[in-house]
Amino acid sequence: MDFQVVVLAGGTSKKLVPLVSKEVPKALLPVANRPVLSYVLEQLELSNLKDLIVVVEGQDAALRVGGWISGAYVDRLHVEVAAVPEDVGTAGALRAIARHLTAKDILVVTGDLVSDVPPGAVAAVHRRHDAVVTTMLCSAPVGGPAESGASSGKDKIKKPRRYNIIGLDSTKQFLLHIATGAEVEKEIRIQKTILQAVGQMEIQSDLMDAHMYAFKRSILQEVLHEKDKFQSLQQDVLPYLVRSQLKSEVLLNNSPQSEENGNEKAGSQNSHVIISEILANASTPSFHELYASGHNGSAPVRRTHKCCAYIASNNKYCARLNSIQAFCDINRDVIGEANYLSGYSFSAHNNIIHPSAQLGSKTTVGPHCMLGEGSQMGDKCSVKRSVIGRHCRIGSNVKVVNSVIMNHVTVGDGCSIQGSVICSNVQLQERVVLKDCQVGAGFVVTAGSEYKGESLARKEK
Repeated sequence: MDFQVVVLAGGTSKKLVPLVSKEVPKALLPVANRPVLSYVLEQLELSNLKDLIVVVEGQDAALRVGGWISGAYVDRLHVEVAAVPEDVGTAGALRAIARHLTAKDILVVTGDLVSDVPPGAVAAVHRRHDAVVTTMLCSAPVGGPAESGASSGKDKIKKPRRYNIIGLDSTKQFLLHIATGAEVEKEIRIQKTILQAVGQMEIQSDLMDAHMYAFKRSILQEVLHEKDKFQSLQQDVLPYLVRSQLKSEVLLNNSPQSEENGNEKAGSQNSHVIISEILANASTPSFHELYASGHNGSAPVRRTHKCCAYIASNNKYCARLNSIQAFCDINRDVIGEANYLSGYSFSAHNNIIHPSAQLGSKTTVGPHCMLGEGSQMGDKCSVKRSVIGRHCRIGSNVKVVNSVIMNHVTVGDGCSIQGSVICSNVQLQERVVLKDCQVGAGFVVTAGSEYKGESLARKEK
């Protein structure tokens, strides 16, 4: 396929502190002891999409990610790693590499996606419809059980689940409306009477935008150039393309002013009118063609284009590592129900214990667990639904439940670790108790300490 692929690999995301650091950028965070970026790269390779630009925020992070890719994917992928400034947003990152984009179509995928949906399927739908944008949608993941979390129960009650309101045509091929989180509550209201009158637009709130988009390059670059304040593909570029796909002459005359002057009320009314127009014509199978030729006796529309959706089937796994909770959930899934994603062979006990790992007397490693290369565990330890990295030294009488322990971690005798993430090179002294905590790289937790719902990390120099 004549597709250029851009992987937006992020940098040192603030949402993931203290898991990420200067030494471990987001793209290299481990999922089942493999960098999260490897899951996207392998899916692209399987779809024979091998010409990639991996965009990383920050020069240092780009060097680390580039170094890992050149070792892991030599002779397998053609990868160019591009560093962009931090916090430019997804649209800003594409703007920064615009001159490197030369193919007719661009596939943009986030580097934190863990999924078995073939990117080639999204690209194929995009080509078949000659769309301006095709977005991949999948079932929104359900949060894990409370004991697996990295935050306390109180926090979970405070934070409502962010969701998308997505409008699709009756064939579920065309994307007619999309609004996310805060925008849903502030601005977009679709009246039931309109929906009942038309009956042809399907509204869904159980789908997640997976941050995999196929774009027609010429249109994408035009939007990024003209709308230089757009920062996000999901919140700015995609809704703009969806809103403008079926504009009539009247809407074209009205919308620039409301979009440019930032008048919230005008913008809201205009959105409402556009939705009404789309709904009124959604029942026509070829509504794009109808708009292109003019409708209701009006002159032909100046701009019409197709925005398409690829909806992954429910039996596909699809999740983004964009929070500490998601990090815990995905690690649990990839050594559990979605273990086919891990690339490892599981034992008869449904776990993965590296042949070089050593277990003490009466130590048990339960199903849906992973123990990495060269790690050693003392006597009478218990590990349940957890990932333990490489070259860890774990004492005796240690309990690890629903947790992720990264590489080169030392755990003293009698420690209890539950629902927590322990980063590389951490030292837990004897009898430490951690519940729902995150411990940043290199931190030392003193003997006998007890923490619940805490984030422990060294101060950045």
